[in-house]
Amino acid sequence: MRTFIPSDKDIERKWFLVDAEGIPLGRLATRVALILSGKRKPIFTYHQDTGDFVVVVNAEKVKVTGKKYEQKRYYWHSGYPGGLKSRTFAQMIEKHPDRVIKLAVKRMLPKNQLGRRMLKRLKVYAGPEHPHRAQRPEKIDIMKIN
Repeated sequence: MRTFIPSDKDIERKWFLVDAEGIPLGRLATRVALILSGKRKPIFTYHQDTGDFVVVVNAEKVKVTGKKYEQKRYYWHSGYPGGLKSRTFAQMIEKHPDRVIKLAVKRMLPKNQLGRRMLKRLKVYAGPEHPHRAQRPEKIDIMKIN
């Protein structure tokens, strides 16, 4: 029996809509990463991009447990000497709520070209409105996905 390797015409991409309100950040990110990578599909192949599109709304209402709201920090470097910058989770949610979810999902995807291609299919919006109505995203309860 020969191994089945899906071609581009075999891969059918769906659009999913996820409401992040009240969902813990880590659980949301792991389940969105599963959908983006296509690991729940029967045609999953680790070296191909078989995942779906995910639209996340209400990013500003995502929750974190414990004291992470004040203590969790996001770091980046400007590239100049002494250029290490940081913000707390509370500051990030206030200023860029979409980046919080995008960063959490990005860090759960492969660190190569495949992961970057998967991340392009993630669309995150701070509020309940999104411009992807024409794609007819299917609303799913992310907490029921394993």
